[in-house]
Amino acid sequence: MGFAGNVEPCFIIPTVVAVNESFLNQSEGSNKENWLAQYNAGIMADLDFFIGEEAISLSRSSGIYNLNYPIRHGLVENWDTMEKFWQQSIFNYLRCDPEEHYFLLTESPVNSPEDRECAGEIMFETFNVPGLYVAVQPVLALSAGYATSKSEMTGVVVDIGDGATHIVPVVDGYVIGSSIKSFPIAGNDVTQFVLQLLRERGELIPPEDSLDIARKVKEMYCYTCSDIVKEYNKHDKKPDKYIKQWAGIKPKTGASYLCDIGYERFLGPEVFFHPEIYDGDFTTSLPDMIDKCVQSSPIDTRRALYKNIVLSGGSTMFKDFHKRLQQDLKKIVDDRIDASNARHGVDIKSQPVEVNVLSHPIQKIAVWFGGSAVASMPEYYEKDFQVDDLKAYFLIKHHWLLIFHMAKRRVHQIGPFRFRYC
Repeated sequence: MGFAGNVEPCFIIPTVVAVNESFLNQSEGSNKENWLAQYNAGIMADLDFFIGEEAISLSRSSGIYNLNYPIRHGLVENWDTMEKFWQQSIFNYLRCDPEEHYFLLTESPVNSPEDRECAGEIMFETFNVPGLYVAVQPVLALSAGYATSKSEMTGVVVDIGDGATHIVPVVDGYVIGSSIKSFPIAGNDVTQFVLQLLRERGELIPPEDSLDIARKVKEMYCYTCSDIVKEYNKHDKKPDKYIKQWAGIKPKTGASYLCDIGYERFLGPEVFFHPEIYDGDFTTSLPDMIDKCVQSSPIDTRRALYKNIVLSGGSTMFKDFHKRLQQDLKKIVDDRIDASNARHGVDIKSQPVEVNVLSHPIQKIAVWFGGSAVASMPEYYEKDFQVDDLKAYFLIKHHWLLIFHMAKRRVHQIGPFRFRYC
């Protein structure tokens, strides 16, 4: 979260809320007819909550706070909890008056119109914001990875978050909805797999800190290899060079401990290329899924899509991840071309296809960076983007949440982005 025009977000925190439910438990144990006590307990429970790292810390140190995750697999599941998260974010972290600021929210490419309406209802009814725009994450991420200086908004966005992975083709700033693909493995699955490998090897990790340690191991030590068999041999021949040690302190006893970090360093990211090592139900790799996404797009856009594959999300930051992805995807494309040439003989030859996977320093926050750029443009605050005239993605407050449409169809272009109102 942060303010428009900034290069980096002001805060990066996990989307989690710790709620004190002891008030509700006390009211349930009291006289059922004491409705006033139950009402007051509900109010106290609504007021006593924390978000982010503070929520995780309190849940560990105290037994009265329960963790609630409002977002699962990129979609909001609990809007009451999501409202609490936004409340703390606006007033305690950003410390701003929502009635004086326009807001830009990002959404998953598979988000439903009903969820978009819920977000607008909360923003306008609860926080009374003057204007709101809900942007699709891949379109924002694409702006941070231009292949050329022409600012062409055509490419495939591979967005790997903590709970969901989406492969989204974008042509001239518009998402091809029918070609969106979802990959069943995301960043949290890599963390769980690293933890599973550590436990299977018998590493003595405190249970209360196991998930956090696995996440830190993933972020600090994991990398992508080009050949998994060669990597096994390297670790076996020179263990002192490749095996790392994790040193920690047990939170309950204060005793220090050590654990070895070995094969999981390269096996963690390998689940994107061989998902069957994590779950036997998944056999389609990430490069295969990207290829299916492009092949299901209009035929006249495929070469441009292969040429500009943009990575987004923290789980794409593994060392050499983009090189391995480009290597495997290029092999799939070349094998198809070779098979086509073999079928048609020497008379007809297919032209080679350029495959380019882009990696850039800000791909971890690419969506936020793109949103910051859009929201900082003067056109963002023009008349068409205010509450009185809103239509399409802008929602206005009424007794019932309504979506109004403009009388005339217009297309506005803001920098490299095109927004259509109908």
